[in-house]
Amino acid sequence: MLSPAYCSDKYQYTMGKSFYETGRAQQIAVFNMFYRKAPENNNWAVVSGTREVIEMVQNIGKMPADFYEKFLPGEDYAEFRNYLSTMKFTGNVYAMREGEIVFPNQPVITVEGPLIEAQILETPILCIMNHQMAVATKASRVCRATNRPVSEFGSRRAHGPWAAQFGAKAAIIAGCASTSNILTGVANVVPSTGTMAHSYVTSYGSSVEGEHKAFCDYINTHRGENLILLIDTYDTLKCGILNAIRAFRENGIDDNYPYGYGIRLDSGDLAYLSIKVRKILDEHGMTGCKIFATNSLDEYLITDLERQGAQIDSYGVGDAIATSKAAPCFGNVYKLVQINGEPVLKRSEDTIKLINPGFQITYRIIKKDPDLGEVYKADVTCLRGDATAQAIEAGQTFTIYDEQDRYKYKTFEAGTYSWRHLQDPVIQNGEPCFVEHTLLEKKAFYNDTLHHFSPSERRLINPHYYKVDISEELRAVKLEILERINRQIADFHID
Repeated sequence: MLSPAYCSDKYQYTMGKSFYETGRAQQIAVFNMFYRKAPENNNWAVVSGTREVIEMVQNIGKMPADFYEKFLPGEDYAEFRNYLSTMKFTGNVYAMREGEIVFPNQPVITVEGPLIEAQILETPILCIMNHQMAVATKASRVCRATNRPVSEFGSRRAHGPWAAQFGAKAAIIAGCASTSNILTGVANVVPSTGTMAHSYVTSYGSSVEGEHKAFCDYINTHRGENLILLIDTYDTLKCGILNAIRAFRENGIDDNYPYGYGIRLDSGDLAYLSIKVRKILDEHGMTGCKIFATNSLDEYLITDLERQGAQIDSYGVGDAIATSKAAPCFGNVYKLVQINGEPVLKRSEDTIKLINPGFQITYRIIKKDPDLGEVYKADVTCLRGDATAQAIEAGQTFTIYDEQDRYKYKTFEAGTYSWRHLQDPVIQNGEPCFVEHTLLEKKAFYNDTLHHFSPSERRLINPHYYKVDISEELRAVKLEILERINRQIADFHID
């Protein structure tokens, strides 16, 4: 299988030929990958995918010249093809950790390196990050709708095997308790989960006794595991739950079973059925039997189920997470922000598309709350080494202003705050330098990060917006570039 490093658009390479032949290939460029607006009016997004980006970058330049001839044919491209066949990435990459919470316009990934090397990374970086961040952000929303565990099991609805595997990984990072995808489990040394489908029950023949036999055989072939029986194949209340109780009893499964046991509801009125099933189980002394619910769930349905008092212990969510169904296209972009030390930007008639220029770093400002402990209070993106960045790193007093409303500002006094930067080096001079984290460590990092934000900023509907600003120095550079361009446009004409 071809490396994702070449899951690219042709224009990366047509531009590259121009850079190469005009002697600009080795100019040092800085590109930022960021997004402008979170999906579903979310306050923020969750980072996932940077590990795969690092691996992808390492695979640049591993294809022979004849590979490039397949999409860059002809003698005019011969010299450029030879160059590409030996070109490795020699620059630096800075990235946010997987599990980080990121706000609009903050650099999730910054690539610093020779122009041609950085340019050809655009599409594969976006392909990886847009998919995983869409899934992670949706998983975060679903998991924040409940205090109960959520399992991801949407592989069959995912947009291909690659999307299923890495989408499941993103979902676990952003809060899911488990996944049904075995490749994700194997690759990340975590267990995958699964019980039975309706076909298992109907394989015993369409009868009430067949359902009972199916349950008994499942119990006896999976002793020493968590036992979940699917009870809605024929009738949930009139036979399914009764056959489950019967099978558990006959095979010695009760509240003393150490691995856990339960039933799954996959259709019908889940609130009503779960309440009825809970009552029946309790009446038969099975108070420890868990109720697992599935059936096209998302964060809105889960919220409503809990509002109705549903007796559900855990949820399984498929396509809503695996395809980020409500907002399947995430909006990360990859923009040139500096060339040969000179900050640059794209001027747009759409205000939201106006980017921040220059080589940037983001600081997260933290204050101690007597009741909540350490609370994140603001993020400020600076030009690396500018006066605001220096003041923050020295613990000095500094002020940040709302870029759209200069009357809104916040001063942080010396000695009243701490900070951390959000982008770390992950590749230096072409070589990986990142700290490897397990999937469960990434998940723990996300959970810890999430709980440093206030409850009002974590809510799903109309969240309180967290303060996200840029330094005065970055703003000044941005305005100077815009004013210069505007003057040039005003004076521009042709005869």
